Amino acid sequence: MADVEFGLDTFGDVTVGLDESPVSQAQVIRNVVAEAVLADELGIDFIGIGEHHRVDFAVSAPEVVLAGIASVTKNIRLGSAVTVLSSDDPIRVYQRFATVDALSNGRAEVILGRGSFTESFPLFGFDLGQYEQLFEEKLDLFSQVIKEKPVTWAGELRPPLMDKDIYPRTEGGHLKTWIGVGGSPESVVRAARYELPLVLAIIGGDPARFAPYVDLFHRALAQLEKPDLPIAVHSPGFIADTDQEAAEQYFEHHKAMRDRIGAERGWGPSTRAEFDNEIAHGSLYLGSPETVARKLANTITTLGIQRFDLKYSAGTLPHERMMKSIELYGSKVVPMVKDMLNAG
Repeated sequence: MADVEFGLDTFGDVTVGLDESPVSQAQVIRNVVAEAVLADELGIDFIGIGEHHRVDFAVSAPEVVLAGIASVTKNIRLGSAVTVLSSDDPIRVYQRFATVDALSNGRAEVILGRGSFTESFPLFGFDLGQYEQLFEEKLDLFSQVIKEKPVTWAGELRPPLMDKDIYPRTEGGHLKTWIGVGGSPESVVRAARYELPLVLAIIGGDPARFAPYVDLFHRALAQLEKPDLPIAVHSPGFIADTDQEAAEQYFEHHKAMRDRIGAERGWGPSTRAEFDNEIAHGSLYLGSPETVARKLANTITTLGIQRFDLKYSAGTLPHERMMKSIELYGSKVVPMVKDMLNAG
């Protein structure tokens, strides 16, 4: 528990100012860089930036933003959250992250996943009917590329490769690669099969319900005779000086985002009762530093994870509010959680 790491994630949600005026997507991207700089100054271990291709998210090319962050930070590790591998080219993904790794002196990571939206498939000319096969084949190729040796590979959806070198290679000889999953047993076992650490996206409900997936991952690694690997959790949260202030500042932005996406997916409108229940019993880490620290320590202990990534952006939540939340996370929450874990 003493070695648990603490990260932050953002999707580059398009925000409003404190006066409710809209913020441009370009300014949102610049704000994400400023948020990462603050996180680095606070000693936070990791920042992940998501990939989306929608009007409500500003970041479609996380690696480019991470390259910018690499030039103005010193220690924080830099990754995606997630890279939608199914609609990208595995070789180009590796090359872009190897370039970020060079610019950051070895701080790059990539979290591969299928994403929670499908806009990238028609945008880049991929068939959603091949959803599963695309991810399986591309992950298989990526697993060969990160070995940083000549690649010989064949699949059904692209021409084969025969003894091809892929450049640039990382200075350290390894690009840290995670698999992000939403909670399907097949995805958990797949991560174990490829010997890649696991990120569990827990965005609703009691975090303890993911304990069977943690156990499954460890059992699968053991049965495959592979070494044990880290598990991280990604969940939403927001911190203010008091519980009431946090809820008041966050709720309207959370509801607007939840209802907009919900309308696309056939969900009913969200309610304040659901919101409050998610804080009390679910996977929303919201409140004062003390409240959030207690809940974080409980999740880390219950699941036995090695890293927790707080998804700190939420729809139109203003940049200034997020900066305060990041400051409280790094200066108060993380030290309190470490003390709780050490004491327990």
